Amino acid sequence: MTETNTMITASPSSAFQATVPAALISAPGSGQGKSLVTAALARLHRNAGRRVRVFKFGPDYLDPMVLEVASGAPVYQLQPWMTGEEECRWRLARAASEADLILVEGAMGLFDGTPSSADLAVLAGVPAIPVIDAWGMAQTFGAVALGLARYREALQVTEVIANRVASDRHAALLAQGLPASLSLLGAIPRHEALTLPERHLGLVQAGELSDLESRLDEAAAVLEEAGLGRLPAPVNFSAPPPEPVPALLAGCRIGIARDAAFAFLYPANLDLLRAMGAELTFFSPLADSCLPDVDAVWLPGGYPELHGETLASNVAMRHALQAHHQAGKPLLAECGGLMACLTALVDGEGRQYAGFGLLPGTATLTRKLQGLGMHAWHHGGVQLRGYTFHHAVVDTALPPTWHSEKQSGTGGEAIYQQGHLLASFFHGYFPSAPSLVADIFTGRLTAS
Repeated sequence: MTETNTMITASPSSAFQATVPAALISAPGSGQGKSLVTAALARLHRNAGRRVRVFKFGPDYLDPMVLEVASGAPVYQLQPWMTGEEECRWRLARAASEADLILVEGAMGLFDGTPSSADLAVLAGVPAIPVIDAWGMAQTFGAVALGLARYREALQVTEVIANRVASDRHAALLAQGLPASLSLLGAIPRHEALTLPERHLGLVQAGELSDLESRLDEAAAVLEEAGLGRLPAPVNFSAPPPEPVPALLAGCRIGIARDAAFAFLYPANLDLLRAMGAELTFFSPLADSCLPDVDAVWLPGGYPELHGETLASNVAMRHALQAHHQAGKPLLAECGGLMACLTALVDGEGRQYAGFGLLPGTATLTRKLQGLGMHAWHHGGVQLRGYTFHHAVVDTALPPTWHSEKQSGTGGEAIYQQGHLLASFFHGYFPSAPSLVADIFTGRLTAS
């Protein structure tokens, strides 16, 4: 089935300004439970009748899917290097003008990365509330909390959340171990509702979990019982709106793959395409037998390796994509899109399936992580910033036309161009380079 959305966004003329409760939910490190705590908090307050807006620090695609279901509103990425500091400010300020509560889910540990979740919190003036896995700890919980609170003077940390608490007695010990400058917002017991299944790229996609709504409601009830229903401190947000973008894609019809195999789409990327005048139509390479009537195609990232048999058996879609490519029409293939575009795809069990056959070569899933981190593609005097995260390798005789560059300045991902087809493991954040994005989808991209 196809879905069409022709809405073109426009920037308001006046500044965004509002004061609302807000917090960045972080942790000492990964695996502490902050993703599900953030989702459950969003659902708790939404169920209480509040308008909740949630953001995700960093480039992740999967957590925002769950957070969107929890909050009932789109979840945008905030990462000062990838999205830019000014965009972080105005997105938060715009959300504050529409919401009763803003939550930001951090990434990794509070101070991990360049920039870190703490950098965003300081930039936006938002207090951080660390989620600390208290399993196996008593008074040491206080030492960990105090370290997080004092590590950076400009960062506001006055409350912490204890996760995986064994009993009321355990919760009392944790609270007693905190210094006077810190309070325990809540002690969350171990509970199955605060877990979600995972796979090699992170959480299972929200659309694959038939019981996600009930899980979130149950998790919200657990948090409310644990005393987490209180709103965080109010924060004043103020920022000018972004500058309007030129209509570089006026009249351009773009078909975007979106289903269980191709779902890694930043809302900001879609907004930008619409703002530049593009007409967006969504289709499913898994279920549809033909492409919609479009000028360009975008195959985003996802999990094609989990659907190799279905994709291979959809011969009509393969022929439609080949005809699109042979007609010289633009096609962008990102990560999973690149994997599917090759001659063959080998999944994690060693099973080989026919790919779309747009590029020569084979993509093979590996157990070992092959690429992770922030990247930029420098081309034509602009810099498209983005991200890479994959467990696959490509064997192809096709030489790369370009390479992305890691944030650290070292070599990055291969970027292949054949005709008007552009393919790479690199995921671009479109608002960082609108003119380059427009060149990709209009076929104006050249190797110069």
